[in-house]
Amino acid sequence: MFLVGLTGGIASGKSSVSSMLRELGCPIIDADVVARKVVEPDTPAYSRIVHHFGPEILLENGEIDRQKLGHLIFASVEKRKLLNSITHSEIQKEMLKEILFYFIRGYRYVVLDVPLLFETRRLTKFLNHTVVVYCDLATQLSRLMQRDGLSREQAEQRVAVQMPLAEKRSLASHVIENSGSPEDTRRQVLRLHTKLEDSMDFLPVRVVAVAAAAGLGGIFVFLARLLLS
Repeated sequence: MFLVGLTGGIASGKSSVSSMLRELGCPIIDADVVARKVVEPDTPAYSRIVHHFGPEILLENGEIDRQKLGHLIFASVEKRKLLNSITHSEIQKEMLKEILFYFIRGYRYVVLDVPLLFETRRLTKFLNHTVVVYCDLATQLSRLMQRDGLSREQAEQRVAVQMPLAEKRSLASHVIENSGSPEDTRRQVLRLHTKLEDSMDFLPVRVVAVAAAAGLGGIFVFLARLLLS
């Protein structure tokens, strides 16, 4: 099995591409879903977030109000860095568990859907392929304003705090152009999926795993013979 990193920018259409890959049978590990899981009440990250940001970020049921926390971190680089330092290690631990689950089930590759893939660079060294979902700035702002009911100024502020899509595009091994129609995007996703399915990148890891399993099996047989002799 090999790993594929999927990223993009706010309102670039990454979630749509992720859904298309899932429909094609690709296992997807969504960092945003994992991020919500690791900050549930009674988790270590939850306790640290409440300690640093205060109980005013909580909903009535005790869960973290993601919208309120989002407003805080978008307005402050320092608070954004603080939140990332709290959550990133916990997210990576949980993602590793899911990767092992899919490895055991024999999948050829797993897609890691990670918004801050190139910003943090903590995962890139483990990836065989990286995919950026790209759209032009005008399309990105228009989608964001429509989706979240933001003014143009607010939308520009949200986009400005992220790494530019053009820069992410230059770092990726594959690019999905998502400025056009959904049909065009789907065709690109299908071509990418076919290319990844035909890739032999999974073989080295499988060979090592099989060799390791065979080695352990030999050790167990040897020990058994010693005990029974």
